[in-house]
Amino acid sequence: FHSRDQGQSSQNNNKRGNSNNMMYGRQDSGISVSSAASSMASYSSGYSSDDSVASSQAKFMHNYKKPAMPIKSQYVALDCEMVGTLTGKSCCARVVLIDWKGRTVLDQYVKPTETITDYRTFVSGITEDQIESAPTLEEVKPMVQVKLAGKILVGHGLANDLECLGVEHPWHMIRDTALYEPFMKMHYGQLNPRKLKELTKEKLQREIQMDGEAHSPAEDAIAALDLYKSHRPRWEACMQSQIKEGQRLLVEQQKQREQYEQFFAGLPIIAFTP
Repeated sequence: FHSRDQGQSSQNNNKRGNSNNMMYGRQDSGISVSSAASSMASYSSGYSSDDSVASSQAKFMHNYKKPAMPIKSQYVALDCEMVGTLTGKSCCARVVLIDWKGRTVLDQYVKPTETITDYRTFVSGITEDQIESAPTLEEVKPMVQVKLAGKILVGHGLANDLECLGVEHPWHMIRDTALYEPFMKMHYGQLNPRKLKELTKEKLQREIQMDGEAHSPAEDAIAALDLYKSHRPRWEACMQSQIKEGQRLLVEQQKQREQYEQFFAGLPIIAFTP
């Protein structure tokens, strides 16, 4: 009997270990690269992102119930290039939107209204000639808002991009690879974002943002999108769980508010005279 109990205990421990790794456990089999991904660059951006098994995605163990997936046409990836201004503020000088298949939805230069002190050409690729006759942010912003309406927004460090555009987006419609916990690193007991270049090399076996070359917003947006694709099932499972929890909290808050209103409604009104 003692031996049988030990065997049963060992099986239970193994089950618990598998359950703990359910959401974020990476399979040890390594990374597979789709040879077809690079041949599908028929879109204007010139980089690869497709809906096959797929462009340089890591294989993960999905031993949980796969959630219902949003339709692929609902996704859009965003990246902005910025310049420095006299006030010390970074202003948007170029905005790029990419769809699920890596096709360019929007690629627009923006002329800041503030005085530019640093074009950051070595990183942004922006020059004075490119934005001299470009529309202002006030003109570009409505274009971006139309493209983002009802879309799931993917990117890296999206808070900075959205801030420079002056655009808001619902939290549950954002997939930020800089803030996704399995992509973050632990530093002195705290999770911190990692660089997109570092993540892309490690997770997708792809080189971006080469030294000595300006960044390509289309390439960066596609890299963030492919990172999302590599974790899409578990990411959506996490998001659905967060959404349900948020809805539960809202219901509780509404009930508490109604209870307070009923309680105070039954109290007598005392008039104070000066």
